[in-house]
Amino acid sequence: MAHLTDIEIARAATKKPIQEIGDKLGIGGEHLLPYGHDKAKVSAEFIAAQEGKPDGKLILVTAINPTPAGEGKTTTTVGLGDGLNAIGKKTAICIREASLGPCFGMKGGAAGGGYAQVIPMEEMNLHFTGDFHAITSAHNLLSAMIDNHIYWGNQLEIDSRRVVWRRVVDMNDRALRQITTSLGGATNGFPREAGFDITVASEVMAILCLAKDLEDLEKRLGDIIVAYKRDLTPIYCRDIKADGAMTVLLKDAMQPNLVQTLENNPAFVHGGPFANIAHGCNSVVATRTALKLADYVVTEAGFGADLGAEKFMNIKCRKAGLSPDAVVIVATVRAMKMNGGVAREDLGDENVGAVNQGCANLGRHIENVKSFGVPAVVAINHFFTDTDAEVQAIKQYVETLGSEAILCKHWADGSKGTQALATRIAEIADSGASQFSPLYADEMPLFEKIETIAKRIYRADEVLADKKIRDQLRQWEAAGYGHLPVCMAKTQYSFSTDQNLRGAPTGHSVPIREVRLSAGAGFVVVVCGEIMTMPGLPRIPSAEVIRLNSAGDVEGLF
Repeated sequence: MAHLTDIEIARAATKKPIQEIGDKLGIGGEHLLPYGHDKAKVSAEFIAAQEGKPDGKLILVTAINPTPAGEGKTTTTVGLGDGLNAIGKKTAICIREASLGPCFGMKGGAAGGGYAQVIPMEEMNLHFTGDFHAITSAHNLLSAMIDNHIYWGNQLEIDSRRVVWRRVVDMNDRALRQITTSLGGATNGFPREAGFDITVASEVMAILCLAKDLEDLEKRLGDIIVAYKRDLTPIYCRDIKADGAMTVLLKDAMQPNLVQTLENNPAFVHGGPFANIAHGCNSVVATRTALKLADYVVTEAGFGADLGAEKFMNIKCRKAGLSPDAVVIVATVRAMKMNGGVAREDLGDENVGAVNQGCANLGRHIENVKSFGVPAVVAINHFFTDTDAEVQAIKQYVETLGSEAILCKHWADGSKGTQALATRIAEIADSGASQFSPLYADEMPLFEKIETIAKRIYRADEVLADKKIRDQLRQWEAAGYGHLPVCMAKTQYSFSTDQNLRGAPTGHSVPIREVRLSAGAGFVVVVCGEIMTMPGLPRIPSAEVIRLNSAGDVEGLF
C-alpha cells in the first residue's frame, strides 16, 4: 500500500460530487460555481449572508524550519482535519493554492501527501480555477497602464526612474529579475530599468488574500503605490485609473475554492502568497467563511514558525480580527537529525544523540509560538525509518518545555493516524486557554517592529540597516504608514539570514537590504540578506520529469 506515489493514491481516490461536499457545510448547490465535478467557487452573496454567525475554533498548523529531509506541514494539516472529522467534529481545512514556480522547480506539489491529501491533486498544482492567472493579469495590466501613461504625455509627471511597480510571472525565471524595457525606438516608449517578481510575491496576491470583499479589494488596489514624482510625491494605482479594471479581472478569483480531501471532507484552497517573500497564508475570505460554516477550522502558514506563523499572527490575525485557539508545530525525526548535523544519506540510521541535538530548533519554535499566548502541541510526522527511541527523545524534550508531542501516522493511515492529535487539539481549542495577542502594538515605530521580530523571534543581537533605510521608514511614518505591520522577507531555512545556519543560532545579525511599502496590502516588506523575490530553477528542475503518460495522465508531479 505505502509504495504507491502521492499522485497514484490521489488518482485512485473515490471523489464525491462537489455539491455533496458543499452540503456538509450547509452550502446549497445554487451558491456553488462548479469548475468541473470536483471543485467549485463559493459565491460572494452566500459568504456575505454568513456575517452574523458565530465563529468556530481556529487551529494553526506550522512547523520547524524546513530541511531537505521534509516536514509535511500540509500533509499534517489535511490529516488533522480528517482526524477531527473522524472523531465527530465538524471541521473544514484551509490551505493555499500552489504556485507553478516550485511545482516545476524543486519543491513539487502542494496538496499534502500519502493518505492525507486534498484532491484533485494535479489540477490544484497546475491551473486549478485560474486564480493565479487572474492575479498575474491584473498585476500586469497595471504595469502596462503605467508605461502607457508615461508614453502618452505623462500628465501625472511620473519620474520614470522611480517606477516601483515591477511585472510578474508565475514561474521561476532568474533571467527576468533585472531587465530593460521599451527598447527599439520612440514608438515603444521610454527605455527604463525594470524587472519581474514571481506572481506569489505580487502585492495583488497579498491584497486578494487580505481583502474582506470586492469593495475592500478595489480600495486596496487603489492604494497601491506604483511610482514617485521627481519631488518624491507618491503616485497611486487609482491615479493611473487601473483599480476598477483590475477588480473586474479579480472578481471570480476573489471567491474561495471548495474541494475535498481523500476522505471526502471539505477543504478551502484559496490564495497563495509565499511565506519567505510575502505573508504566507491562505485568504482571509476563505478562513472567515470556513469559521462561519464549521466548528473547527484547520489552516496552515508557510515554512517554519519564524516566518509563516509569525506573519499569520502579526499580519493576518491582526488585520482580519482573528484569534487562534491552538497551534500545531510539525516536526520529523529526520529533520531533527539533520538539524543535529546528520548528512541526508545517513538519515535512515538510528541516531538518538543527533535527534537530541537537533531539538533546539523545535524548542525555539515552541517558545516563539507560546510568546503569542497560544498553546502549542508538537505533531511528530512519522516516517517508517523512525525508531521508538528517536520518537521518545523528541517527546521527552518537548515535555521539558511544558508542552507535549504526539506521534502522527496520517501519511500511511489517513485520519486513523491523527485521532490522538485531533482529540487533544479539540480539548485545547475548547478549553479557552488561548490568550492570543500580537507581538507588537500598531503604534510602535517601524524600525522597532523589525527589531522586535529579529530579537524575539530570530534571537538576533542586532538589525543592520543603513541611514537610507532608516530614513525611508521615518518618511513612511510621517506619511501616515507607521501603524502598519512588517512583513519580513528572509530565508526559510534558518532563524538567521544565513540559510546554512541550522539549529537555534544566537549572536547573529539581521542585515536589511531594502524596504518596500505595500500600502494596498497594508504592510511594509523588509528584505533581509540574499532573499530573492524571483526565484531561479535548480540545476535539475522538476519540470524535466513531468509528462503525460500513454493514458493521458500527468506523471512526475510527486
